[in-house]
Amino acid sequence: MTADKRLSSPLALHGGNRAVRQDIPGFTGIGSEEKQAVIDFLDRKLPLSGFHGSARPSFFGGPEVQAFEAAWRDVFKCKHAVSVNSATSGLMAAMGAIGIEPGDEVIVPPYTMSATVIAPLIYGGIPVFVDVEDEYFCLNVEKVRQAITPRTKAILTVNLWGHPAALRELRRLADEKGLYLVEDNAQALSATEDGRYAGTIGHIGVFSMNVHKHIQSGEGGVCVTEDDHIAQRLQLIRNHGENVTNWLEVKDIANIVGFNFRQTEIGAVIARAQLKKLDPMVRRCREVAQRLSAGLKDMEGIIVPKVRNGCTHSYFMWSVRYQPEVLGVSRERFVTALQAEGVPVAQGYVPPLYRLPLFQKRTAIGTKGFPFSLSGIEYRDGLCPVTERLHEKEIIQYQPVAWDPSAEQIEQMIEAFRKVHKHIKDL
Repeated sequence: MTADKRLSSPLALHGGNRAVRQDIPGFTGIGSEEKQAVIDFLDRKLPLSGFHGSARPSFFGGPEVQAFEAAWRDVFKCKHAVSVNSATSGLMAAMGAIGIEPGDEVIVPPYTMSATVIAPLIYGGIPVFVDVEDEYFCLNVEKVRQAITPRTKAILTVNLWGHPAALRELRRLADEKGLYLVEDNAQALSATEDGRYAGTIGHIGVFSMNVHKHIQSGEGGVCVTEDDHIAQRLQLIRNHGENVTNWLEVKDIANIVGFNFRQTEIGAVIARAQLKKLDPMVRRCREVAQRLSAGLKDMEGIIVPKVRNGCTHSYFMWSVRYQPEVLGVSRERFVTALQAEGVPVAQGYVPPLYRLPLFQKRTAIGTKGFPFSLSGIEYRDGLCPVTERLHEKEIIQYQPVAWDPSAEQIEQMIEAFRKVHKHIKDL
């Protein structure tokens, strides 16, 4: 059957043949290299964790953790890399390291994984939600500027779905106002702005090696910084730092109530093996996303992802903007038809985070409203209209890191979009 005939054939939703004829297999990226690295480590009969929470060299981790951190520094051209057991832990450590305390305001986007906005709460900080850009889905710099008050301590930006926020602008703004810029770079490994890696432009960058990311060790994360003082504070918060402040002659002990955010030796072994695969992993995501965009760029009512001038995108997610007012059909119906054609897409991402019960009920730490009782910040619906519109009406996502389509299946996904688009009046 010719392509034209396939496009004209009935929708799978209505009993026709699927455009994507076989299910697209999932992708993990774990292979023989990781298996052999773990076997080699186990054969050496070393402890599975090399950390001690006391005054000795192993306070900074075992040999595999330290080797992984050195490899990370080399790849991302950063002065310090502090591994943690998750990016969530890393975000919490970052808030503690920059000195967030009760009542401090931290500017955050509402369109991100919830860990981003929970991190300030751990130290009594107040998340202040600022809307995102239409085109790149990251913090709107001008709206950030408008949200800064005398109580603002930091900007916690997210390089969402693999695209950098306006990082240099945000860093200039932070420096101008005497604030910290922290990057949640969990989804944007190897993305760049003006040749610098996302995650390395703020005062701290937090990376993820969760199972769903470009490279993974099941769970894991890394905090990077160029600041010696911040790096030490990250290490202290990671590993029961209250026990070693005298040993390390630490003068500033605020927030040094240490946690166990430590990576295991096996986790570090897997992470280092994965790090060697980072370039081909990201290249694969880019190739799939760019081919999808090229195949759909002229489709009426579908806006493919844009890349900011001077940036590169690592495509944790490939996110198109669907225009229901142009096509006359709801996104829900369009996505349902695509899924029936065999395309593994989803609508929206996460609801705007200020809609979570903890913000609506102003209840986080304990039962007396802490830390919200320290602030008059409101979390009303309609707070971030761009985010609400994107989530409720426009965003359609495919996750390149999660799937392993053949070249033929990529073309079939494009065909599925075109087929559903051609039959839009039948939905």
